[in-house]
Amino acid sequence: MCGYLAYWDELRRRHPNMLIDSCASGGRRNDLETMRRAVPLWRSDYAFEPIGHQSMTYGISLWLPYHGTGTVASAAAPYYGGGLSAIEPYAFWSNTAPSLGCGVDVRIREIDYDTLRRLYHQWRELSRLYYSDYYPLTPYTQDERAWIAWQFNDPERGEGAVQAFRRGQSPVEQVELKLHELEPDATYTLTVFDTPGTTTATGHELMTVGLPISLSDKPSAAVVLYRRQR
Repeated sequence: MCGYLAYWDELRRRHPNMLIDSCASGGRRNDLETMRRAVPLWRSDYAFEPIGHQSMTYGISLWLPYHGTGTVASAAAPYYGGGLSAIEPYAFWSNTAPSLGCGVDVRIREIDYDTLRRLYHQWRELSRLYYSDYYPLTPYTQDERAWIAWQFNDPERGEGAVQAFRRGQSPVEQVELKLHELEPDATYTLTVFDTPGTTTATGHELMTVGLPISLSDKPSAAVVLYRRQR
């Protein structure tokens, strides 16, 4: 393609406030020069499958602070999300991103909307932290027998989040994830979505011993928010 970037540059020169969504070619235009001029609100046409989207978030977050996808909150839903489908937290969290569309077929009254509303409310609590510093907490893998996890940390506000996934064939029920760039002497309050109460730990403990996360079901996901105590 000739003149691709020049064309976009001229559009932006003529329309300085223009916002460009690079939703094209199944996510194959998420190169750095394009991303200087646009954001990918639909980062790939490989939609909804949990491990694929865990892997995308793990990798693309190293390069782009803002990207998007959609969710139907179900691993077994068809591509466009039509019809009745289960609302599965593991599938939902596997597909979350800074920009998140909803592909659930709202014509179907039997869908578990209470759970879906709760998940979207939790995502809104998490989503502001996607702009923070990003750290992978496990090696990259697509292995069904593994865990995968990452951290978003805002050192100025003293808060952050961890997302962790136990995949469907993992024999490991608990992991300890060593966090990054916390204040060693500070105490942090930890909140786990869908778990009552809070716990505390020092930054030193979280960075050296690690954040323990236990998931008895497989597959399943955990989202942990933390905030430095004043």
